[in-house]
Amino acid sequence: MVKNILIFAFIVLGMVVILNFSDHNLKRAVDACLAGSQKLSKSKIVDLEEAKKFCEEEIKKNKD
Repeated sequence: MVKNILIFAFIVLGMVVILNFSDHNLKRAVDACLAGSQKLSKSKIVDLEEAKKFCEEEIKKNKD
């Protein structure tokens, strides 16, 4: 009985950790996209928020 409860607790804890880090990974991917786009062509990026929005959309589109 105790063994089953521990297994269930570890599974729930693992799911919580995975869900928290998925948002962190998206943030890191967006930051990398912004840094790469700024480095490649400074003339094309006019607004940083617009570039961030574009990167988020592209990453989410590629993820699905």
